[in-house]
Parts: sequence; C-alpha cells; structure tokens
Amino acid sequence: MSTNSTTTDTSTFVCTLQTCSLDYAMIHYIPSLAGNALFLALFCVAAVIHLFLGVWHRTTSYLVAVMGGLLLEIIGYAGRISLHDDPFSFNAFLQYLICLTLAPAFICAAIYLCFGRVVIEYDARCSRLAPATYSKVFIACDLVCLILQSAGGAITSTAGTDNTSLRDLGIDIMIAGLACQVVSLVAFMALAGDFALRLRRHHAQGSASLLPVDWHAGWKWRGFLIGLIVATTTIFIRSCFRVAELKGGFGSALANDQVAFMILEGVMMILACGVMTAFHPGLVLSRERWNASAQQQLKLHQVESRSSQIEMIQRSGV
Repeated sequence: MSTNSTTTDTSTFVCTLQTCSLDYAMIHYIPSLAGNALFLALFCVAAVIHLFLGVWHRTTSYLVAVMGGLLLEIIGYAGRISLHDDPFSFNAFLQYLICLTLAPAFICAAIYLCFGRVVIEYDARCSRLAPATYSKVFIACDLVCLILQSAGGAITSTAGTDNTSLRDLGIDIMIAGLACQVVSLVAFMALAGDFALRLRRHHAQGSASLLPVDWHAGWKWRGFLIGLIVATTTIFIRSCFRVAELKGGFGSALANDQVAFMILEGVMMILACGVMTAFHPGLVLSRERWNASAQQQLKLHQVESRSSQIEMIQRSGV
C-alpha cells in the first residue's frame, strides 16, 4: 500500500518562531528592536550631517569614504531589525553580516586621508613616510581587506544553510580579511605613534618647525586629533572582536552574545563615526588645504610659516 499520501514534504518547510527553536536560527537570539533601531537612527543622522558638511566644505574624498561606511552600517542594522521579526531569514542574516563587516574599512580610509594632512600640518620631515603615502598604502591595504571580506561574504551567501564546508570556507576568508584589517591598523598606529615621538623630539631639540604652531593650539584642531585617535582605537577594538567572533563560528557563544555585539561592534562604531562627525576636517582645514595635492599643501604651509615668523619678528621689534 502506498504511503505517499501521508508523507510530509519538508523541502518547502519554513521555520518560524512558532514552529522552530532559536537553535535553528541564524543567530540564537532575537536581536533587540530598540537597540538596533537606535543605532540605525544614529547612523542615519551622522550620514545626513556628513553629507551636508562634505558638500559645504567640499571634502569630496572624505565624504565618499565616510558615506560608504555609514550607508553600509545603515543597511546592516536594517538587516538586524529584519532578523528581529524573522531570526531564521538567511538573506537578512547575510545583509547584516556582510555590510557590518565591510563598513569599517571605509571609515579607516577616511582616517588615513586625514592623517596624511595632519603630517603636513605639523612637520613632514618627522614622518617616516611621505604624507601622501599613508593614504595610498593603507587604502590599498583596506582594498585587499575589502576584497577578502567581500569574497568571503559571496561564498557564504552562495553556500546557503546546507553546504557547511563551503560556508566555513567563506567564513575563513572573511576572517582573513578582518585579520588583515587588524594588522593594517596596528601598522598605522605604530607609524602614527612614531611620528608623534619624532615630532616631539624634533621640537625639543629646538629645530624650527615648518608650521605656525599657534594655529594648532585651538580646541577644534585638538578635537580633530583626539577624534582620529578615538576612531582608530574603537575600530581596532571592534575588528579584534569580529575576528574572535567569526573564528569560533556562527554557533559559538561569542557569536551569539548580543550584549558583546552591541557594545564591541555597535557602540565602537557609533563612537568612531560620532567623533568624525563632531570634528569634521572641514571645520579645521580650508577647502584649498584639503583638496590640494601633498606638494601643494606643503608649499602652502611653508609660505604661511614664513609669513607667521616674519610677523612675529616684526612684533618683537616693536
């Protein structure tokens, strides 16, 4: 006797909160609607402010880099909000995973663009690299990180939920991209710290600065520098967390710890984008300074420095 009439077809079965345990979900908890909506709103506000400031101050390269990161953050948290309603959605899971993994690389690119200009504003002679080299080298490193993370995300998305070996390969490639980002940030922080020490030593020895130092004593400039330090540190902390999170796999305790994710991913990136919004480079650097080439910026500062020194001599002689 045939049993086809009583056989259950499971090929089209879809899990819901009413029919399946969260153990079968993409993440083993229901993402906080309030927390993720708050992060989404904050990133949207930052995006609107950056768009206005970027257009007003014409800091095009900075605007493109930061907006790329902010848009990915917005899309990623929209995915997490979708997971609140359907934690079994593979598409929403990939949306959040890939977008939030890629976003910090764009913010890092903005930091590198700023630091090259900071080197010129102080004293390029104290830097081990030419000012323009910082953005070229480290943005190239970011590009490699993005390619690895994107490739890993693409492999993970095509693997689906059944092909675990292919999905694990995608995760490993994403981890490699994140690890490269951590190494790149460590190298950048080492060079930035070295520049600060060499600059201090240079000035302590009484060497003449190329720059009008008094201009850099204002709170806006100090806030800008502190903002870059805070953004770099928080992104570094976040990147270390994501490497550890993905290394254990999607089923690990860390990958399913919502509090750790909200603090070490969400709060860290909110802080990074927040300080880069509050202390936008357009508030301290003129349009000409930002958009000029490295050589043009250096020449501009040398002229300003000489003018400032002549003015000080004239005042002292009065």
